[in-house]
Amino acid sequence: MCLVCGGFAFAMGLISGYPVGAKIVSDFRENGLVSKDEGERLLCFTNNSGPLFILSSVGIALFGDTKTGLLLLCTHILSCITVGIILARISKKDKKRDNKNNLIEQYYLKNSKLYGNNDKSDKQENINFKNLGEILTNSINNSISTLLMIGGFVVIFSVIISILNQANILDKLSKLLYPLLHLFNFDIDFAKPLLAGILELTNGVNGIASINTKLISQNIVLSAFLLGFGGFSVLLQVYSIISKTDLSIKPYLKGKFLQGIIASIYTFLALKFIPFLNLDIIQANSLLYSSTSANSTSNLITTSYSFFYNFGIFIIGIILIFLIFKIFNNLYLRIKEI
Repeated sequence: MCLVCGGFAFAMGLISGYPVGAKIVSDFRENGLVSKDEGERLLCFTNNSGPLFILSSVGIALFGDTKTGLLLLCTHILSCITVGIILARISKKDKKRDNKNNLIEQYYLKNSKLYGNNDKSDKQENINFKNLGEILTNSINNSISTLLMIGGFVVIFSVIISILNQANILDKLSKLLYPLLHLFNFDIDFAKPLLAGILELTNGVNGIASINTKLISQNIVLSAFLLGFGGFSVLLQVYSIISKTDLSIKPYLKGKFLQGIIASIYTFLALKFIPFLNLDIIQANSLLYSSTSANSTSNLITTSYSFFYNFGIFIIGIILIFLIFKIFNNLYLRIKEI
């Protein structure tokens, strides 16, 4: 795979948000710049939520905190990189085991626009001042059609969620998530907005952020999962985009679900080991301080213990972040050498 193509799709997917990454990968596949396996792998980690949506809409507008938006953005980026590395390693093993589709892939590439054997390629011209207006017009038309498609899917799924909510179907279906939430000690009030977020990202994140809880880390972790997964609304957007190619939607679904899980794990670890990121309100601490308020010596000891404890957790968090980046760097260098 061309590293420039993969890097461009990854960068634009992060900057622009859903579903720009899928549109770029689909164009690459249509023009023969990537193989079928490469295109399906690129889909899994290049189609992501944009920083503007995460920082402003989720971080500032919904949670009212810039740190939360930055945390969600960092874990979102780390999770998509992790998925890309995992899929790259799996693909290397699969290629060693099986090479059945090589002849089919070579035939596809030879008849693609890249090799000039497609009928449409005869009509293509180099970019110059004469056809610059036509190119700009086509780009604007494509952008408008993509925006209308995105808005249409959001509206359709918002209506579906509203209908399910009014018919109390969403409440009944959300009960299926109770055992899973109990397993990870989450409040069952998150079941309904989590299910809505699995259907449509914006409505789900909005619902999760609006749940009042003293453990706000639960809201943030579940939001990280939804941002990584994207929801079925984004899934259908991607499916409509890649429908003109031979790319399959199944690897994308598995990859985005894996990214959602990894993003939630990274977010949980960051909130657990970096104290200043955690905004949880814990009653145990207030009870501890109130019970020892009569004794100044005990208060001093408790305060000192709390300070050194939080400082130790902070140092451990910094070390863990350094180790994570060190592991990513080593994996990147190994993959680059292969």
